[in-house]
Amino acid sequence: MDRARPIPSRRRLLRGAALAAVPYALLPRARTGAEPRAIDYPLAEWQPATPSNYTASDRPTTYPLDHVIIHVTQETYAGTLSIFQNPKKKVSAHYLVRSADGHVAQCVREADVAWHAGNWDHNTRSIGVEHEGWVDQPAYFTDALYERSARLTAAICTKYGIPKDRAHIIGHHEVPGTDHTDPGPNWDWTRYIRLVNFV
Repeated sequence: MDRARPIPSRRRLLRGAALAAVPYALLPRARTGAEPRAIDYPLAEWQPATPSNYTASDRPTTYPLDHVIIHVTQETYAGTLSIFQNPKKKVSAHYLVRSADGHVAQCVREADVAWHAGNWDHNTRSIGVEHEGWVDQPAYFTDALYERSARLTAAICTKYGIPKDRAHIIGHHEVPGTDHTDPGPNWDWTRYIRLVNFV
């Protein structure tokens, strides 16, 4: 017995007609693993951390956002993503910037609390930005890394009204109670803050 096919709604027909009129070259390309709703920074690729490594929240409603914390991974870009995706590691950051080309991955939504500062109060009030590299190997701090990271930090500061200065854009080593030294003595703070304010 043949079943009648459901008649498509007018809305569905119109949507199909509109898409048919758009050249395929103009349609956005889907990225593997991308979830456009999850991206807070339009130039980032979504590379989600496991939910075991951050706290779901609704910032800035639940906690005010008043800092950006700069980190250096002491690991490769791929290795850092693997760590954030490993539920046993209990660590994450909102963003990760690749050394070679400045590519930005978003790993935790800005509304959620990433576990990056080693201090709960600072975790709740900040956005964590990791940078691929090692503190004692300044070659990892490329022009592309500085420029793309500064553009990201500037966008975060503008979005949440965070002043674009060294009192509000701090290194991991400046978080109370931390034993970390990143971003280290080779990080060019003068250049970085100038770039954040230039974009």
